[in-house]
Amino acid sequence: MIKNYIKEQLLRSLADWPDVPAEFEIELEIPNNTDHGDLATNTALRLARHLRKAPRKIAEEIRDRLLELPLDPDRVSAVEVAGSGFLNFRYASSYLYQELQLLLDEGSSFGRADRLGKTAIVEFVSANPTGPLTIGHGRNAVLGDTIANLLDWTGYDVTREYYYNDAGRQMRVLGESVRARYEELVDPDIPRKEIEGAGAERVSVPTSFPDDGYLGEYIIDIAGAVHESLGDSGDPVPSVETLKHAAEKEIFGQIESTLARLGIRMDSHFNEHSMYENNAVWDVLKKLRDQGHVYDQDGAVWFRTSELGKEKDTVLVKSSGEPTYRLPDIAYHVDKLSRGFDLVVDIFGADHVAQYPDILSAIRLLGLDETRIQVVIYQFVTLVRGGEPVKMSTRKATYEMLDDLLDEVGEDVTRFFFLMRSANTHLEFDLDLAKEASKKNPVFYLQYAHARICAILRKAEEVGFKFASDADLTLLNHPTQQDLIKTLLKLPDAIASATVDFEPQRLTVYLREVAVAFTQFYDHSRIVGEPEDIATARMHLARATQTVLANGLGILGIDAPERMHREDTAT
Repeated sequence: MIKNYIKEQLLRSLADWPDVPAEFEIELEIPNNTDHGDLATNTALRLARHLRKAPRKIAEEIRDRLLELPLDPDRVSAVEVAGSGFLNFRYASSYLYQELQLLLDEGSSFGRADRLGKTAIVEFVSANPTGPLTIGHGRNAVLGDTIANLLDWTGYDVTREYYYNDAGRQMRVLGESVRARYEELVDPDIPRKEIEGAGAERVSVPTSFPDDGYLGEYIIDIAGAVHESLGDSGDPVPSVETLKHAAEKEIFGQIESTLARLGIRMDSHFNEHSMYENNAVWDVLKKLRDQGHVYDQDGAVWFRTSELGKEKDTVLVKSSGEPTYRLPDIAYHVDKLSRGFDLVVDIFGADHVAQYPDILSAIRLLGLDETRIQVVIYQFVTLVRGGEPVKMSTRKATYEMLDDLLDEVGEDVTRFFFLMRSANTHLEFDLDLAKEASKKNPVFYLQYAHARICAILRKAEEVGFKFASDADLTLLNHPTQQDLIKTLLKLPDAIASATVDFEPQRLTVYLREVAVAFTQFYDHSRIVGEPEDIATARMHLARATQTVLANGLGILGIDAPERMHREDTAT
């Protein structure tokens, strides 16, 4: 890898230089402006205070030392001093051709790292089975699945886990909601009441319907399905517990179906309730108590978080005896670490931003390695239609469910739009743009680029063009061709960068760069109609682009189509 080579040479050039810190690390980055070379380093600027020299003078001395080593001309064609002391490196054309051939040889594996022998668990979605997945769950799901894909590509063996709780007050309210709807099926004249629905509207429901019950149509559907399964037997209305379990089964089926539409599969499901059955929750509390980190006050159990940098202490068990979310979450993370995962990734909504630091603190106090836990916080989603936000409310069922969004804009668009902004920024999901089949739609632009290359390959075959198995890649000497090669070779770095910082949107940005670079190449370079050696070289470059687009889109969980409604079949 050329980055490693240049780092090694830079370190060699500094080896006998007095006052260079022993722990000094080389930093290299790809400049935004291609006029600044292919790789750049700020080494001279960072060494200025140690060497007590002007950065530019240091840069000139480093350049001279590098040239004396010398640098391998088959990899680096030039090293230049720029600005106040930057060193810019330019790749040799021979290096580009060599790496392009490796890309072609690796094909669908290009960008994939070797197995590390390490394991990772990514916990995401984790919606309790009280209703279908909403738009917010959708962003969680796509982020988690894509981060899992990235980890897999960078060498981890990955487990996708769904954490849920089928006990507690929310599930009881679910059962009561279904039972009330069941009652009105049995007796249409049942006494009714009005409760607040969406906006200011009032909704008529049976008197037994809980005031904070679930008003979605899915509750009526579940009640109807259970009623139909029992038939007209004259049996009494089933118990709340029975209907709660029926609702849970039905809703989990819907959740799994929705996730499947997005290409998401879970490797394991973890039920919070199991940690009460095996006393794991109470064991964690006892350990924290034995260490003096919790105390009793006003009938509640408190975590001494004020001693850990927070303004005040935090309740772990309410005066009612019911644990807050933090306590079982601490026990759950103890369980994940005990399973031996090298990396634990949590995908949390912004409403967890105050909660997870307490979990990490407890993990550390329990003597476990909290650095193995990485938390990704995502901001919420606003659907926008016609420039106006679409109202969403889970309990009152005025939201658009994730399935509704998939029906309207499709799975690929949904995934891409959820990924094209940083997780820590609020996402406005523009439904009008999502449905537009033009270059303005970013996922359409990428898929169209891939389909366009496939069309070129088909057209070449149709006209009987024969390509040699080997290509003289040195014929790819035009600036647009070399720029495209350089862009394609960035895929491993783009994957690594997106993985290290858990920012999949970096890959979406990179893939657009690929599509733009291919367009610039293709606008300049014909394929069919050129001499066979030139056409063959250019076809290999087109195939390499096809590979990079397919690999990148695959990581994002998005289809790389071979045909679209609008194909440019020109060659």
